[in-house]
Amino acid sequence: MQAELTQIFILLGLVFALLVWGRIRYDLVAFGALIVAATLGLVPTEDVFSGFGHSAVAIIALVLIVSRGLSSSGAVELIASRLIDPDRPLPLHIAVVAALAAGLSAIINNVAALALLMPLDLEAAKKAKRAAGQTLMPLSFATILGGMITLIGTPPNIVISEYRQGVLGEPFGMFDFAPVGLAVAVAGIAFVSLVGWRLLPTRTSLQETEKEVSKGRYIAELRIGEHIAQEDMTVSDLSPKANEADVHILGLIRLGKRMRGLALREILRAGDFLVVEGDPKSIETFMGQAGLEFAGSEKHDGGVVAPGLTLSEAIVPEGARIVGRTARSLRLLQKHSVTLLGVAREGRSFRDRVRLLPIRAGDVLLLLGTPERVAAATEWLGGLSLEGRQTEVVQRSKAGLSIGVFLIAVALSVFGLLPLSVALGGAVIAYVALDLVSAREVYTSVEWKVIVLLASLIPLAEAFEHFGGADLIAREIVSLSAGYPTWVSLVALMVVTMTLSDFLNNVATTLIAAPISMSIAAATDTNPDTYLMTVAVAASCAFLTPIGHKNNTLILGPGGYRFGDYWRIGLPLEILVICVAVPSILFVWPL
Repeated sequence: MQAELTQIFILLGLVFALLVWGRIRYDLVAFGALIVAATLGLVPTEDVFSGFGHSAVAIIALVLIVSRGLSSSGAVELIASRLIDPDRPLPLHIAVVAALAAGLSAIINNVAALALLMPLDLEAAKKAKRAAGQTLMPLSFATILGGMITLIGTPPNIVISEYRQGVLGEPFGMFDFAPVGLAVAVAGIAFVSLVGWRLLPTRTSLQETEKEVSKGRYIAELRIGEHIAQEDMTVSDLSPKANEADVHILGLIRLGKRMRGLALREILRAGDFLVVEGDPKSIETFMGQAGLEFAGSEKHDGGVVAPGLTLSEAIVPEGARIVGRTARSLRLLQKHSVTLLGVAREGRSFRDRVRLLPIRAGDVLLLLGTPERVAAATEWLGGLSLEGRQTEVVQRSKAGLSIGVFLIAVALSVFGLLPLSVALGGAVIAYVALDLVSAREVYTSVEWKVIVLLASLIPLAEAFEHFGGADLIAREIVSLSAGYPTWVSLVALMVVTMTLSDFLNNVATTLIAAPISMSIAAATDTNPDTYLMTVAVAASCAFLTPIGHKNNTLILGPGGYRFGDYWRIGLPLEILVICVAVPSILFVWPL
C-alpha cells in the first residue's frame, strides 16, 4: 500500500507540474496520467474509463449545450442591452455589469456568461473612451463569483454535489450553494466595483489600436420582409434602432435601383433593400432587432432564423477566383448556400449593389452561412478566413421560449421530479426540436477538453483516496491546527484549495480536495458538508493568475493585461472571500 501511495503522489505531482508548465494540453496530460496509472495497477482495468460515464461529466456537457441555446436565442443580449449604459460613472457601470454577470453565471456556465458580456463591455468602453482593462477583470471575476450561487453555475459545484452523492448517498440541491455563494458574490462585487478597479493599470490593449480596415466597417444590404411592409414604416422609423446598434443607414434600394439620398420618408415595401454600414456584430444586432432579413435567406435551411448561422470575415488576396467578379456571376448563393452580406474596402464607400460589386484584391468580405459552408465557400473563392472573426446570428424571437424551457428543466430538478442530468437532457432535446440549437452545435458547444480532463481525473482521484493520500494530507492539516479552534482547519483547507485552483484547472482541484475534506471531517468528527462546501467555494476562487480559470485567460489580450496584474486585485479579493465565506459556511453548515 505504501508503494502505491508513493506512486500516486509522484504521478499527481507530475500532473501538477505539467499543468502549471502549460506547454501540453491539460486534457492530454490528464488522459496520459490515467493510462500510466492503469499500467502501474493504480487504477483497475475495468475502471479506467469509468469517469466518462460519471453523472458529473454528463451534467457539465449538458449545461454547456443549454448555455448555447440561451445565448443563441438572444435572451442574454435582450437583458444586457437594457442594463449596460456607457454614460454611467465607472464604479456604477462596473457594479451593474458585475451584478448582471454574476446573475447570468448562476444560471448558465460562467465561461458562456463572460463570452456573451465581454463584447458588450468592450463596446461600452469604446463609446466611453476609456481603457477596457479597467472593467474586464472585474467582469471576469464577477462571472466566477456568480457561478458559486447555484449547482449548475460552475463545474466545482457539480463535482462536489456528485461526490457527496457517492459518499453520503445524496447530492447537494440546486440552491444549497446559494446562501454562502450569494454572500461571497455580493461582497466580491462590492469590492471590485468600489475598490478593485482602482488597483488595475489603464494600459491600452492591442485590440484597441487595430487599424480601421481590421475593425471591419462593412457596407451591407438588408431586405425588408412582409411583416415590416405591413406596418407602413419609413426608413426614418428604423433610425433609432440603427443608432442604438451603431449602424449607419446609407440608402434604400427598390426594384434593383438605389433611390436618391437617404430616402428617409419613403415607406418601406416588401422586397426593398436597406443599405447600411457597420461592423458585423452591429449589423447582426440591427438586423435582428429591426426584424430585417438578408438577401437569399430563403436559400438557407430555416431562413433567417436558422440555428447555427454565423457571419464570417475573409480577406481577398491577389489572384483569388472572385477578384474582378461578382457574387452573382459566381452563383455563390446557389452553389454554396452562402450569402455575401457585406464588403469592406479600405474605408471607402461604393454605390454598386453588394452582390453586383466587382471584388478587388484587399477587400474584406462578410459572408453569412453555416461555418462549414462558409469555410468551403471561402476556399472556393480563394479568400483567406480571418481567425476569430465570426459573429453568431441570434434568433431573438425565441428568447422567451428558450428561457421557459430552461426554467421548466430547473423546476423539475428542484422539486425532485427528475434528476438534474435527465432534466437538462430534456432541455437539450427541446432546444434541438425548437431549432434553438442545431445538431452540429450539440457537439461543438461542449468543451471536450474539459470533459476528457474530468473523466480522466475521476479514476485518479478515486485511487488517491483509496490508497490513503487524502487521509495523509488531512492528518497533516488536522495536526497543524491542533490546539486551535476547529474552524482553523477550515481556513487551512480553503487556503490550500485556493492556491491549487490558482494554478490548476478548478475541476482538477475539486477532485483532489474533495476526498481531503471528507477525511478532515472524519478525523475531527464534524459535519462533512461544512468541508465540502468549503472546497466548492475555494476551488472556484482562482483570482491570482490568468491560467487558474478560463475566464481570466479570455480577458488577457482584450484587457491589455500582464501576468502580474491579476494578483493586484485578486489577492485582496481572495482574502475577502475567506473572511466572508468561512463565517457564512459555519452559520449555514455548522460543524
